[in-house]
Formats: sequence, structure tokens, C-alpha cells
Amino acid sequence: MNPELDLALERVIRAPRAAVWSAWTDPSRFEKWWVPAPTRCRVDRLDVRPGGALVTRLSNDGVQFVPHVDATFLVVDELERIVFTNAIDSAWRPTNPAPVPMTAEITLSDHPHGTDYRIIVRHGDPAARARHEELGFVEGWGSVTKQLAGVAEGQGVR
Repeated sequence: MNPELDLALERVIRAPRAAVWSAWTDPSRFEKWWVPAPTRCRVDRLDVRPGGALVTRLSNDGVQFVPHVDATFLVVDELERIVFTNAIDSAWRPTNPAPVPMTAEITLSDHPHGTDYRIIVRHGDPAARARHEELGFVEGWGSVTKQLAGVAEGQGVR
């Protein structure tokens, strides 16, 4: 990790890796945690494989959904690692997404109490990293990671 370019988060999720993996790969489970509550998520495409699409929409009222993420999975190592970027959209076109272009790497490993869940979000320059941090990376990614833990641990969200 490069502290000038990257942001990171780590959490122990009290569930087996398979449960965390399922929350990442099953659209109906993914929708329950991907955006901070009370905002709602709708999955348009979740094709978790290298070159596959991650396309979501969000809604603050549960009725009108607007575009949220249009990204491509770069690496998928079952039960171990997922890497995606929003700098390439689901049609494999280069893009300059708002609020910042980034590549996220999620790793899962065994922990005595469940799953060691780690996120590294890489940015192209210090300004993009700083912008993402200012926008609330820790709070935003932290809250959805907490929601993910709830889904994986069987508590559900929403």
C-alpha cells in the first residue's frame, strides 16, 4: 500500500469466508449492503468474473433509482480476492467517473473469529486520494462494510 495514493480499511467479520463471498456475488444479498442505509441499491449487473460488470443504481426514496457505479471486475479469485475499477466501465470503455476514479481490492482470509476482510482503494494521484478521503471514505466504506458484516453474519440489513 502506498499511503500517498491509497486508502484502506480492515474488519473481522464474524462469518465464514463463503458467507462474505456470497454477500459479494449474490445480487439479492449485494443490494442489502452496497450503499449506506437508508439509501437503497438496485443491481443492474453483477457478473463477478474478470472482465465482468458491476453496475448499480441507488435511490433515496426507494422509487426513483439513479446511476451509481458502472465498473469492471479485473481479478476474481474465488473466496479470496476481488478487484474492480470504475476507471473502465462495464462496456470496457475508459471513463473518468465521479467523484474519483479508483481501483478497489478486497481480500478475504481466515481469522479465528471468522473472516479477515481488507480493502485497499488505489487512486491515480494524491489529489484523487485526498478527494476520496474528504468525501468520507472511512465513514462510507466503513458503514457499508458494517452492513456487509450484518448480511454475512445472518443479521440482514434492510
